Amino acid sequence: MSDVYKMMVAFKKKYPMTIGWRLKQHAKVIDTHLNPDEKVTFAFAAQKNNNPLDIITTYAVVLTNKRILLAQKRLIFGYFFKAITPDMFNDLSVKMGIIWGRVIIDTVKETVFLTNIQREALDEIETAITHYMIEEKKHFVKQEEV
Repeated sequence: MSDVYKMMVAFKKKYPMTIGWRLKQHAKVIDTHLNPDEKVTFAFAAQKNNNPLDIITTYAVVLTNKRILLAQKRLIFGYFFKAITPDMFNDLSVKMGIIWGRVIIDTVKETVFLTNIQREALDEIETAITHYMIEEKKHFVKQEEV
């Protein structure tokens, strides 16, 4: 069993109201795209869409020491994969609704909506992503100045 899958299952057990399906299949896609020098630091499942009623677009969302990875194994064949590197990251927003919350990651090229997340998990996700991006942006700025 992979570390990504274990972290996603632990997140789902801690926050059972978060909607997520087929976690093992999504985690396998992430595992195939991890580089040898990457270490997974945080993982969770969420719906990648802007419609809280759409509950069939589960993605694995993983923070590594190098980037944020999003992956979805398609039902029949193939998969979707997206990587967000610190230089592409712009902003993070968190919105809390009555039942679920959403995390919005703004990048240079697009906006990623992660929805149907249990309200209590929002703070943990925001802290993990913000802390990661602050640390990684420091390294990026130092490299740019040289």
